Amino acid sequence: MALNLRQKQTECIIRMLNLNQPVNPTGTANEEVYKMLIYDKFCQNILSPLIHVKDLRKHGVTLYFLIDKDRKPVNDVPAVYFVQPNQSNIQRIVADASRSLYDNFYLNFSSSIPRPLLEDLASGTLNSDSIHRISKVHDQYLEFVTLEDNLFSLSQKSTYLQLNDPSAGDREIEDIIERVVSGLFCVLATLAVVPIIRCPRGGPAEMVASALDQKLRDHLLSKNNLFSEGGSFASSFQRPILCIFDRNFELSAAIQHDFRYRPLVHDILGLKLNRLSVPGEKGGMKSYELDSSDPFWTANGSLEFPEVAVEIETQLNTYKKDVDEVNRRTGGNAGAEFDGTDLIGNTKHLMNAVNSLPELTERKQVIDKHTNIATVLLGQIKERSLDAFVKKENDMMDRGGIDRNELLAVLKGKGTKMDKLRFAITYIISSETIIPAEAEAVEAALIESEVDTSAFQYVKKIKSLNVSLASANSAGRNNIVDWAEKLYGQSISAVTAGVKNLLSSDRQLALTRTVEALMEGKPNPEIDSYLVFDPRAPKSSSGSSSSHLKGPFKEAIVFMIGGGNYVEYGSLQDLAQHQQPVKHVIYGTTEILTGMEFVEQLSQLGHKMGLGNSVATSSATH
Repeated sequence: MALNLRQKQTECIIRMLNLNQPVNPTGTANEEVYKMLIYDKFCQNILSPLIHVKDLRKHGVTLYFLIDKDRKPVNDVPAVYFVQPNQSNIQRIVADASRSLYDNFYLNFSSSIPRPLLEDLASGTLNSDSIHRISKVHDQYLEFVTLEDNLFSLSQKSTYLQLNDPSAGDREIEDIIERVVSGLFCVLATLAVVPIIRCPRGGPAEMVASALDQKLRDHLLSKNNLFSEGGSFASSFQRPILCIFDRNFELSAAIQHDFRYRPLVHDILGLKLNRLSVPGEKGGMKSYELDSSDPFWTANGSLEFPEVAVEIETQLNTYKKDVDEVNRRTGGNAGAEFDGTDLIGNTKHLMNAVNSLPELTERKQVIDKHTNIATVLLGQIKERSLDAFVKKENDMMDRGGIDRNELLAVLKGKGTKMDKLRFAITYIISSETIIPAEAEAVEAALIESEVDTSAFQYVKKIKSLNVSLASANSAGRNNIVDWAEKLYGQSISAVTAGVKNLLSSDRQLALTRTVEALMEGKPNPEIDSYLVFDPRAPKSSSGSSSSHLKGPFKEAIVFMIGGGNYVEYGSLQDLAQHQQPVKHVIYGTTEILTGMEFVEQLSQLGHKMGLGNSVATSSATH
């Protein structure tokens, strides 16, 4: 059985709605017990992609509210709370209990509640004489958002900015690392697996891997640990590999434009929690849901946009044919005569037609939805020449540069300010050597278009540090790396190795290629220096790049610190599907970012270092 994060998290939530009792064989909570659901904003985002309002009814939930809204008392109905364990939520729960809002409180925290907060809860309810109302307190380990079967986000905002902030102190960095480790621990606890952890040396990836290894070791020492029940799991025969990376490993994937359907919908239309709104045909906005329940999205998300347009056309024609066929068989077409001699035959056709109507209606809704989305995308592509950006950026990454006239023509052509800024940053990343005159011309073109250049200058500055350190000898190199890391948080280590190897001719991302090598588990110069942590092994062997790994791995969890995207997700899913036998890869990140959102974090870092022109940051987005 493959690891299915979405299914596992949904099962945990249904059990929680069933007052943490085992659920019915049908997989639903006991609907005879009517209950209320109280959640905070974060937990609402966890629930939103997994359980629809209509599903809540199935599980006996009749009313649901945000915790910070004013609520009236409801007697004889238990209240299920699903919230983050923080001070304000604890205070609110104590206030609700002391006002006797509900008879029984079933408290579920999205991650492990710290001891001091638990004591606050106990003393608060004792003092108000309402402790008898607290029926159960559960740590649910669900502090992550699952968007697809193999895609999750910790929803931790601006992690890249915080980790690379030159003014960040050690304590702040440790807090961020601790939050990331806590989120990853929740994912592993939900899957009930203890993986073998691999990561590159240095930077946030090693910090997270080392701290997660320690947290898992400490947890495995306790008798009733969360992983003992995973013994029957098929994956216990061969554990998965967890590959942890930092965004600086491959910066370009977070910035480049992409022409595949899923990344395009996310980047251009702002897909959030599997929902988006686009202008409808007859004016007004239309909201759509794009998840595994949409067969077209699942099947065609990784196709290039022109192929998607062809596929919509094909499905529309097939739908029309099927409708015509139903009409023909039921005598609905013009000029057809009812054949009275074959009454039984006609009745049968009529029954079949009635049965096929819901399926046809559903198909038509899906086709209409994607026709509308594709039409809006096409308008944006034409208006901003997005196809040209994609082609030129890929050429730059392939060739390690671009003709100067071509470069400046793009910056002076169509596209938003943000499109041009992303293009300019991709140029900096792709160039093996930066020609100062060329970089100045690019900057001048950006300023002419009133673009805030702080993100461009930030990447250029760090790239120049890395180029100087790439040419230094290995002994001196470490000193420069240390110096660069002290001065600028983290250095963009990915950029040092001339970027031609970032995208091979078949456009495979460096991330995907590295994960493939790690899953194979064979000696490979690209990954031989990677650290290994095995929380189940004796402590002495951890952290060494030893070869006690039993590859190849069938299952991998890939985690990107500092923001991920649908480009990497799609690339890893393609890798998994094209392996023989088929492998299984889950992709997760601290937050899922569009190119624009990520570049805005780079801009803020540039400003913190005093780089960029005086154009307001907000202007770069228009």
